[in-house]
Amino acid sequence: MSVSFRFSPLLRENVSVALKSIVSNRLRSSLTIIIIAIGITSLIGILTAIDAFTKEIESSFEQMGTNSFEISRNYYSTASSERKRVINRRELSYYQAREFKDEFDVPATVALYAVISYSATVKYGSESTSPNVMLTAVDEDYIDYSNFSIAQGRNFTESDVESGIYVCIIGNGVAERLFGNASPLEKVVTVSGIRFRVIGVPRSMGATFSGGIDNSVLIPVQCARGYFINDNTSFTIGIKPDSKVADMEQVYDRAEQLFRSVRRLSPADASDFRISKNDAIISDFKSITGTVTGIAVAIGLITLLGAAVGLMNIMLISVKERIAEIGTRRAIGASARMIKQQFLLESVIISEIGCVAGIVLGVLAGNGVAAIMGGAFVVPWARMLFAVILCIAVGVLSGYIPAVRASKLDPIESLRHE
Repeated sequence: MSVSFRFSPLLRENVSVALKSIVSNRLRSSLTIIIIAIGITSLIGILTAIDAFTKEIESSFEQMGTNSFEISRNYYSTASSERKRVINRRELSYYQAREFKDEFDVPATVALYAVISYSATVKYGSESTSPNVMLTAVDEDYIDYSNFSIAQGRNFTESDVESGIYVCIIGNGVAERLFGNASPLEKVVTVSGIRFRVIGVPRSMGATFSGGIDNSVLIPVQCARGYFINDNTSFTIGIKPDSKVADMEQVYDRAEQLFRSVRRLSPADASDFRISKNDAIISDFKSITGTVTGIAVAIGLITLLGAAVGLMNIMLISVKERIAEIGTRRAIGASARMIKQQFLLESVIISEIGCVAGIVLGVLAGNGVAAIMGGAFVVPWARMLFAVILCIAVGVLSGYIPAVRASKLDPIESLRHE
C-alpha cells in the first residue's frame, strides 16, 4: 500500500502566483532578500566559527585527557589591596619542577617542559622556516602526557634527556617545510644557531591557533639548560593521572600540598602558583563562547527586525498595487482565505530565499575564518534549522497584516480600481 502526499491545487496555484509576483517585482524583492541574507549570514557565520573553534579545542583537550592538569607560574595582581607576602620568584625553576616529579606519589605521568621561544627559525641547508616555530624544552614524558604519537622515528629516552644530547623532535609542518616528502630522520637542522639531529616526527594534530605540535621543535631539557634557559625561564609541570585514579579532588589537593612544600610556603602563605584543570578551561571557554553567541544572536535578530519591517512595507505596497488583481481573483471564486494565503506565501518565500542565501554564505564565511585560524570544519545543522524556522516566523509576521488587508478588500470596489 503506497501513500502519496500531494499539495492541493489551490495551494499550488497560490505558490505559483506568489512566485510570479516576486519575479515581477525583482528589485524590491531582491533588496529584502539581501537584507535578510545579511542578517542570517552574520548569525550563522559567527555561530559556525564559534562551533568550529569549540570543536577543535574540545578535541585538543580530549586528546590530553579531561583529568589532566598543569602547575604553572601565577600572575600577581598590581592592586594594592591584593598584595601579599612574596617569598619566591614568580617563575617555577627546573629544580622545583624536578623535585615535584620525583616526590609525587600518585599514579600518573608527570612531564616537565618550558616554552623557550614562539619565534624560532629552523634551518636545513638552504631551506628555512618562518620565524614562528615554537621551541620547547621537554623531558621524556612530555609526548606521553600530551597524548602525541610518533609517526616517524622515536621519542626521547631518559638517557637522551639526562645526558643533554643534541637531538630534537620536529613537528610535521616543520618537516614538510624543510624536507618535503623526504625523511627528516638523522638529518641535522639548525635551531637558533645550535645544530640538532632529528630523531622523531609526531603525527600531525592539525593547526590549532599557533600551530600546536605541527609547528614545534622539541629538545631535551638538559640540553636546553645549557643554551636557552635562564633565571627568567619558567617551567610547567603536566600531570596526567592514570585511568584507575578515581578521586581527582584528592589528586589536585595532593599536587597543591606537595608543590607548596617544594616552594617552601608556610600555612599562612597563599599559593604562588597556578593549577589549571583541563575541564575548568573547557568550561571557561564555553562560558566565553556563550557570551559571544548571545551577541551574535542579538546582531542577527536586529538585522532581521529591520528586514521584517522592510518586507512588511513591500507587501503593503504590493497589496495597493494589485487591488485590481485581487478583485479579479475574488470575482472568479477565490475566497478571502485564499487571498490571505497567497500574500502570506509570498512573504514567507521571500524570507526563505534570503534565509537559504544567508545560510550558504554564513557557513562558508564561518568555516573560512575557522580554517584561517586553525579550526575544524563544521556544518551547524541545528543552527541552520533555527535560521529556517526564524525566517518562517519573520515571513509570517511581516506578511500577516498585508495579507489580512488584502483579504478584506471588497471585490466590487477592487474591480473598479484602476
